[in-house]
Amino acid sequence: MGAFGGHEGRERRWTGLDRLESRNRPPRSLLLALVLASITLITLDVSGGGSSPIEPARRAVGEAFGPAEAGVAAAVRPFTAVPTWFRSKGDLADQVRDLEASNAELKGRIDLAGFDRNRLEQYDGLTTAAEDLGSALVPARVVALGSRQSQSFTVTIDAGSAAGVGPDMTVVNNDGLVGRVLRVTRTTATVLLVIDPDSTVGGRVGSSMEIGFVTGSGSLDQEAGLDLRLVDDASVPARDDTVVTWGSTTGPYAPGVPIGTITEVYSSLREASQRAVVKPFVDFSALDVVGVMVPSGSRSDRAVIEADGSLR
Repeated sequence: MGAFGGHEGRERRWTGLDRLESRNRPPRSLLLALVLASITLITLDVSGGGSSPIEPARRAVGEAFGPAEAGVAAAVRPFTAVPTWFRSKGDLADQVRDLEASNAELKGRIDLAGFDRNRLEQYDGLTTAAEDLGSALVPARVVALGSRQSQSFTVTIDAGSAAGVGPDMTVVNNDGLVGRVLRVTRTTATVLLVIDPDSTVGGRVGSSMEIGFVTGSGSLDQEAGLDLRLVDDASVPARDDTVVTWGSTTGPYAPGVPIGTITEVYSSLREASQRAVVKPFVDFSALDVVGVMVPSGSRSDRAVIEADGSLR
């Protein structure tokens, strides 16, 4: 009896639990009704569009909860914007650095605009000089000025034997005669300027074709001039006349290169001779781009300006 009674007690207890769960579980009819109502509302809302019967209820809910949503959004916006602020600040800093770099580059270009324009004009002038002289030119730049302690006026150019440059070659720029090559290395050359006191150039007066010798004054100042003495002591050179070289194609100075203009003429009664001061065309205190006269077709490690003005 006890055993059967115990078994009956357990059955009664489990049955009681089932009844409790069934009491808490909503009826199936209620779930079915809610599903049907949801489907009906969705159908009415989709088919109705702007005139949906649900629209007034939706508007009422929006009016009721809209201000609260706006307030909550305004309250949390400073916190949600913090990561964006840091990213924006970093982006702005990068943009500022980029703009500063661009401004510095543009300022550098503006500062160098005159320098580059002047150098381009000098290169263009070499093209014209090659055509006028009928000779090929190796373009080069002056990279150093000779030591004043040596008491000589020389410059170093950035073209040497690899560019086809050799000793005793004539050096010009777009204005006229610069000097001649003294010695070369593979990549550089030393040029003796015509203003050096030890420099003597054969010169010819343009109007009379009289020849003489032009000697350097030992000064970079154009106004100091060069000294011209004609071979014929009786011949008097004319002021404002042009003096050019009367050298040869095999000598240290090619013929027909402009040297300068006669500014003063002095006569010596005791020596019965004439001396003229020649103002050089070249401004030796501002030498930059020069050209070395080379035979046409010379091998070079750089572009050569041919006698017709073309580049090779």
